[in-house]
Amino acid sequence: MRIIFVTNSTSKPKSIHLVTFVAIIFLLFIAFIQGINWIDSKYNGADEEKKSLINLKLDLNLGSFQKNLDIYAAQIGELQARLIRIDNQSQRLQDFAKEKLKTNEKIPKPAPIKSSGQGGPFVPEKNLSETELQSFIDKLTLDIEKHEEYYNNLEAIYLKQSVFKDTLPNASPVNVPFNSSSYGWRVDPFLGVRAFHEGLDFSADVGQPIKATAAGIVIAAEVTPEYGNVVRISHGSGLETRYAHASKLLVKEGDRIKKNQVIALVGNTGRSTGPHLHYEIRMNGESLDPRKYLQF
Repeated sequence: MRIIFVTNSTSKPKSIHLVTFVAIIFLLFIAFIQGINWIDSKYNGADEEKKSLINLKLDLNLGSFQKNLDIYAAQIGELQARLIRIDNQSQRLQDFAKEKLKTNEKIPKPAPIKSSGQGGPFVPEKNLSETELQSFIDKLTLDIEKHEEYYNNLEAIYLKQSVFKDTLPNASPVNVPFNSSSYGWRVDPFLGVRAFHEGLDFSADVGQPIKATAAGIVIAAEVTPEYGNVVRISHGSGLETRYAHASKLLVKEGDRIKKNQVIALVGNTGRSTGPHLHYEIRMNGESLDPRKYLQF
């Protein structure tokens, strides 16, 4: 079957097979549908991409927020630990004071916490910004550091007056100054996080003599996972010194030790990154700052 097209009375009629006409219409229809689908897919794709970007931004913001929370939590946890140490130290100083120790040494005064008159109009509470919160934590940290220094100095003065000369741990345990890691907060060399270091580290060669800083009795000469080969000496009245990471122990439990007696050799045992002596002073189990007692 043919379809005849007549454009005007003078032109020659044109004809086309019906099958061909239907095929052309069908192809145009298919092309139209595909065009619609393409436009729709592009629109939906852009919309999905936009949603993905929004979700990614939210994830990044939440991740940053959580990271900041973790940082603040760690800082607050550290401050809490330091406050507990100060509280314990304060209790020990009260016990010393009860004994009415006499000393000619000048007693340091604590750093005052500034205070002033208060007043003014009431302003409702508001949430602190991250900057304000960090500023508050920094100020609190500074105040704690001042009081730690005061209590450490005061405790050293009291301790020097409360024990006999030979049992005061004021000698150097090795013939080198401490030069590896000091007493106090530091970044843990194994975990990479802040942790409290309860002694002094003396970097020295393996085999160098380790000497007792005061006279006393050996209460332990053993191997532990943390300290490695360690010697613990009691000096009476709850006072104790510890000498860790030794390569060899030269004393045993129960031995009476004289001041400056060689008790072990420097090593690299236990939780250690290299040859050194880890040295501690403790009073009733609580660590003291050895720097307040050592005389080089």
